Amino acid sequence: MTVLLLDGDTVADNAPMNGLVDAIEAAFAAYERGDATMPAKSYVDLPQYDGDFRSMPAYLDAGDWDAAGVKWVNSHPHNGERHDLPTVMGTMIYSDPETAVPLSIMDGTALTTRRTGAAAAVATDHLAVEGASSLGLVGAGAQSHAQLDAIATVRPIDTVVVADADTERAQAFVDAVSDRFDARVGSIAEAAGCDVLSTVTPVRDPIVDADAVGEHTHINAIGADAPGKHELADDLLAAAKLVLDDHTQCTHSGEVNVPYETGRLTDADIHAELGEVVTGATSGRTSADEVTVFDSTGLAIQDVAAARVVYERATAAGAGTSFDLLGLDSA
Repeated sequence: MTVLLLDGDTVADNAPMNGLVDAIEAAFAAYERGDATMPAKSYVDLPQYDGDFRSMPAYLDAGDWDAAGVKWVNSHPHNGERHDLPTVMGTMIYSDPETAVPLSIMDGTALTTRRTGAAAAVATDHLAVEGASSLGLVGAGAQSHAQLDAIATVRPIDTVVVADADTERAQAFVDAVSDRFDARVGSIAEAAGCDVLSTVTPVRDPIVDADAVGEHTHINAIGADAPGKHELADDLLAAAKLVLDDHTQCTHSGEVNVPYETGRLTDADIHAELGEVVTGATSGRTSADEVTVFDSTGLAIQDVAAARVVYERATAAGAGTSFDLLGLDSA
């Protein structure tokens, strides 16, 4: 019995956004129904290296299929300058829930990038105005490309405004997508005035003010993934309809973690978790003139659902490298 080894390019090639969006929406629904097991994300802090490891295991039963796996991922913010390596790297082990046999070991970095975009698309589909056609992006890295690719599958995006402290990177982003979208470099305020806004920065001092956001803007707050990170102003969060991917993770390390810790936000200010909205247990957008915010920290159920899509497509295409990890074929 062989294990399929999938590198980053192969993962990306077999992770179509439309398939990922459907799978991750099903994962949120399973989580809400109680058909998923997802222990809390565990952290191994490494202050001597200015970084940490995170372990993210999960099992989910989506009805027509079930899946299990674990992602081992890091965050080392100084990797680029010190070692010429990415800040975040991950490895996903995707397993058969019935037998526990590891089916695939795949690059978790590309997987994380794609599934994070897909989760924002699920939220956008339920929370943005129906005809949303403009997307603002604060940050112009790989995740912003994933945000655009994913959100464009659920809304008719034709205009893109990109803001980044590095104007050359912002322009490079515009150049890369200008064949598909009317894209331009703009300010944070210009990006925030779009129908949909995705923020993908690691800042700790908010950079998006309430008065910059449009009257019906939906915001995907992606950047905060650790205590102290905070992209959106407190008054913006307090006035918006807040939907979280997971209450525990978001209040610990998501966009709401800082104002929640200080008491500026309480549970009374949180509208729902995304699973509640996906299943219809709680309403999504109810007015054309309301600001909505999705606080995305990234869940292990998303990784497992995305890994299943990648594994099945790669297997069907004969992609990747098979090897006998457990030595069962020669036994």
